[in-house]
Amino acid sequence: MLGARGMTFDSIATTGPGHAGEIARQEVDRGAELILVAGGDGTINEAVNGMAFSDVPLGILPAGTANVLANEMGLGNTMERAAAVLPDAIQERIALGTISTAGYASTSAEQVSPRYFLMMAGVGLDADIVYNINPRLKEATGKVAYWIAGFSKVGQRIPEFTVRANDRDYRASFALMSRVRNYGGDLEIAPTISLLDDEFEMVLFEGESSFGFLKYMLSIVVHQQHTMRGITILRTRQAVFSAPPDSKIHVQVDGEYAGVIPARVEIVPNALTLLMPPGFRARRPASVPTSVNDPAWTTSPTR
Repeated sequence: MLGARGMTFDSIATTGPGHAGEIARQEVDRGAELILVAGGDGTINEAVNGMAFSDVPLGILPAGTANVLANEMGLGNTMERAAAVLPDAIQERIALGTISTAGYASTSAEQVSPRYFLMMAGVGLDADIVYNINPRLKEATGKVAYWIAGFSKVGQRIPEFTVRANDRDYRASFALMSRVRNYGGDLEIAPTISLLDDEFEMVLFEGESSFGFLKYMLSIVVHQQHTMRGITILRTRQAVFSAPPDSKIHVQVDGEYAGVIPARVEIVPNALTLLMPPGFRARRPASVPTSVNDPAWTTSPTR
């Protein structure tokens, strides 16, 4: 399909985790005009870490488990559909997130701290699920494996930690620093953010009871998380996460394991050129009602 549109390219296969970032970095240095990633969000994350701050555009050919980025941009879940959009795609210069964490050892260059991410960083519950996911179950069932792992937490205690953002401290057992509305391909947790924004939409979930998360998920399904007691939604450009020394709170970025807190997450403007479908800029989400507590930042109800 790409060849029929006059594009010539080299196809380079990855050999294992971390290799996509190395390939992307090498091709940037060799003067590539465009890098396409045929894979899932984890492979895209690796490539982003090899391309950050270069002028080379990144294009997506979805072929992974959830394809959150492809869904967010309206590319669909097939490489053929995404390839059909490429000739008319618009180059947009966007921000990236960066995260510095403790306790994450890796020999791959793009995964040492700090690490860049395109879509989201999760701290607490969802990162614990990523850390404990059964690889064979994930391979066999795809994203269903994450739902199975999530429901296995019902009845368990979910430890809380401290989040500092916008000069305030919050308590949460799950914190999502998101640059996309789409979460896992099924839910919209961060309702007003766009990849074109130079900040995060941070969604904080309070409480140590796992049963409370069943209520939280229901509110998200019906798009009422901004009115749900125990959920705080705010905009920020950075956040610091900490917990008592005896606690092990996990972190994930773009669906891949990224270590444990303490951690610092920041926005990095003007960091990547991403190919987007025509009209994406016009589809920015509308805002949601704000709280009487802090109308500039939060949509958490008054407590």
